[in-house]
Amino acid sequence: MKKITPNPPETSMDSDSLKLFEATERATSKRLRNPTHADPVSHVFTILPNIDTESLLSHACETLASLNVLTTDLACKLEGSNRSLALSIQQLAVIGELLINRALDNLDPPEGVSEVPSASQA
Repeated sequence: MKKITPNPPETSMDSDSLKLFEATERATSKRLRNPTHADPVSHVFTILPNIDTESLLSHACETLASLNVLTTDLACKLEGSNRSLALSIQQLAVIGELLINRALDNLDPPEGVSEVPSASQA
């Protein structure tokens, strides 16, 4: 049987791309070979240890709200199962945002509300 499609062209990497590829390959394969090996610590994004709970929850809520918007916009551009997947991610973001908002309300009830009802009172 003859092959109808031609072979893909050979691509060459410059030395920087090759070094990056090799470093990524080493890190990935080491992690895959030994799942108990901890991921390397990165200090690019570090949360300071003395930040109060309310600030952490507020930032987490804003992050989930952004994820909600991003996945909703993405879902509008997709069709079929990919759209369903994006909407599932969006729904999880909304649920997380609702949970965090309730935690914030428990820490500091809104004005005019004497107490946020607990599940046993509802």
